[in-house]
Amino acid sequence: MSRKVVRTSKFRHVFGQAVKADQCYDDIRISQMTWDSNFCTVNPKFVAMIVEASGGGAFIVLPLNKTGRIDMSYPNVCGHTGPVLDIEFCPHNDNIIASGSEDCSVMIWEIPDGGLITPLTDPVVKLEGHSKRVGILSWHPTAHNVLMSAGCDNVVILWNVARGEAVVRIDSVHTDLIYSACWNRDGSKILTSCKDKTLRILDPRKGTVLVEKEKPHEGSRPVRAVFMSDGKILSTGFSRMSERQVALWDPNNFGEPLTLQELDTGSGVLLPFYDPDTGVVYLCGKGDSSIRYFEVTDEAPYVHFLSMYSSKESQKGMGYMPKRGLEVNKCEIARFYKLHERKCEPIVMTVPRKSDLFQEDLYPNTIGPEPSVEADEWFEGKNGQPILISLKDGFVATTKAKEFKVHKKLESKTEVYREKVEQGQTVRG
Repeated sequence: MSRKVVRTSKFRHVFGQAVKADQCYDDIRISQMTWDSNFCTVNPKFVAMIVEASGGGAFIVLPLNKTGRIDMSYPNVCGHTGPVLDIEFCPHNDNIIASGSEDCSVMIWEIPDGGLITPLTDPVVKLEGHSKRVGILSWHPTAHNVLMSAGCDNVVILWNVARGEAVVRIDSVHTDLIYSACWNRDGSKILTSCKDKTLRILDPRKGTVLVEKEKPHEGSRPVRAVFMSDGKILSTGFSRMSERQVALWDPNNFGEPLTLQELDTGSGVLLPFYDPDTGVVYLCGKGDSSIRYFEVTDEAPYVHFLSMYSSKESQKGMGYMPKRGLEVNKCEIARFYKLHERKCEPIVMTVPRKSDLFQEDLYPNTIGPEPSVEADEWFEGKNGQPILISLKDGFVATTKAKEFKVHKKLESKTEVYREKVEQGQTVRG
């Protein structure tokens, strides 16, 4: 009788644990909007959440250490005239955050160190170009000040944020609502999923389709897709019988999936969070009370189920901390910020290790906050590889955070309330 050999993996025993109650962010009225975005974004300085707002739309930005009960009078970012649908921190400057709204606009905000003291109503830049609500935002991973937005007008726009210009407008590719849009590792390709049941890989500068896959999942419910670091694609969707599925694709051979697994009969869209350093992908269903995680490898069946974090309460949204914000001395490989109806609860994913020493096999060099190419160069055709950093001594910013400078022409156009002088200093107007 042959014994089944268990696949060896250092992530087989990863476990999730919610932090203690006093480490949560309490009494926050999370937005009730029915929109399948994360509703939360986080970096090593701040956590931001979309909140309920009477008239217009708002989100709250809290310093990470401001845990406990949040006072009702805590100032929000409230410049949108319609509900906020998506927010995302800039990967190259922890004080810059973008927001997309039902009012058809995208706004860029600068959050002061230590958080807000008064409500913030004036964005640094307002980007107008969509004719319907803007539900998807994604900053370029390596190019400074390049932002992608996708709206319910079925249009993808690539912005040069510092100039306030829509440089690329992809408006003839998607025939229906865009469900997701993301970049590959160096930002040389875009991957979109759409209500017309097609996955598309696009050339971002030309706006042309490089390759597409029809019906990656048979069901009619929303599909999500992300690039793996080697160029493969992981998608989540539904079968014809409304069972939730996860699949892995090779774009060079898009005919059949490398693997397609059925998970359960849940109704929420599965949001994938991929960690390129460990090859672990976390699937968080909106409305679920669990996080499943898998290891993606080069061996069949390619997507290996590891385990599941379960809790009693369902999640309304989820934030995902960048690697440089984790506590490496505790063998933390991921941290999620789970939104409840009235609070945000951090959930820590840990690899059990006996030693307190730095575990080099868990923390290869990871993407740092330094961009490798400027916006103008990138739009002209120059790609930049991610600039990697070591986490051995915990992340320390050795270079000054990229100053957010707005071009003079734009200042008069959008009546930005701050002026930047040549040295990059901020002057109150």
